Amino acid sequence: MLIHFSGIYATGFPILGLGTEAALLKEVKILMSVKTNPGNYFEDFTLDKKIIHATPRTVTEGDVSLYTALYGFRFPAQSSDEFARTMGFPRAPLEDFLAFHMVFGKTVPDVSLNAIANLGYAGGRFGVPVYPGDTVKTTSTVIGVKENSDAKTGTVYVRSVGVNQRDEMVLDYRRWVMVRKKDKGSLAPKAMVPDLPKAVSIEDFIIPEGITNRGYDTDLASSPHLWDDYEVGEKIDHVDAMTLEEADHMTATRLYQNTAKVHFNQHTEKDGRFGKRIIYGGHIISMARSLSFNGLANAFKVVAINGGRHVAPSFAGDTIYAWSQVVDKMELPGRSDFGALRLRTVAAKDQACDEFPYKIDKEDKDGKAKKVYHPAVVLDFDYTVLMPRR
Repeated sequence: MLIHFSGIYATGFPILGLGTEAALLKEVKILMSVKTNPGNYFEDFTLDKKIIHATPRTVTEGDVSLYTALYGFRFPAQSSDEFARTMGFPRAPLEDFLAFHMVFGKTVPDVSLNAIANLGYAGGRFGVPVYPGDTVKTTSTVIGVKENSDAKTGTVYVRSVGVNQRDEMVLDYRRWVMVRKKDKGSLAPKAMVPDLPKAVSIEDFIIPEGITNRGYDTDLASSPHLWDDYEVGEKIDHVDAMTLEEADHMTATRLYQNTAKVHFNQHTEKDGRFGKRIIYGGHIISMARSLSFNGLANAFKVVAINGGRHVAPSFAGDTIYAWSQVVDKMELPGRSDFGALRLRTVAAKDQACDEFPYKIDKEDKDGKAKKVYHPAVVLDFDYTVLMPRR
């Protein structure tokens, strides 16, 4: 007699002291279950727990080329070694959100493999630039936990820090995710919701060492509009758009070694909430950043992520548009060569942004008006960039 269990065949006779087929099945199940990573569930996260994430990643020029092919990225400081050198960089650094994804991707198997949704970001600071040849690795600390009212899920808050091979910080940010519970009946932990900064203060910006605007060429950058030309409250329609493709978003997500199941497995997702694979939210962030070049071409460096929400999911076939608003305009202490712009960039699907879709009034069940996101909005992202001054 043969017993088939998950692709393993065994005879129905005593083996290694096992006297029954049932015992053999149990033993095979035990042996198979300890070799794979099921991911962490809500119960596995405890306050102050530190997680060392696998796998260190050496970034290559090939990664940069693929990223450019995926998003059409055109900011000159990250596109041209020669342009970067005129600004004081040793060579073209990675685009900041490519560095973000490399750091973020490390956290997924431990933090969000069993997540239902990535809820938001706060307090993100970019550190030293990342260059091809650098190796990044990430650690996370649990800074908050709170069971949700349905008792089936909980919200986990983590602070993740990515460093290079010299242990120099390249990214430090907070995010929170909704994670499934393994056992609905498990005891809820004491709720701890951390205080999250509303914005990264100007004193905490990290300006790359040695950079200058003396050799900055606005013709090569494709826009004459510098920091001085933008006003608080100004809205910019980025005009262009990109349609999401299954192959593109899965290639991008694999590039970052992000293993979240909802982005890849159509076999299971066809029976899920949406009936199809969900686009990695970071793919939309990079797409919006790339689209923002038309209107913000001289915003060469991201220094902070103040906050952000993936308002709604995106899917292959959706077309992404974007617009930005200048939330604040800041002079950098002791510097006259660069200034900072705090931006809100909004991505919308299947709707042009010439009318700046954002929030609309909607009546609640009591008939009172409240502000909700426009149905086309998929991303609301608050970040700060550097731009040359005149």
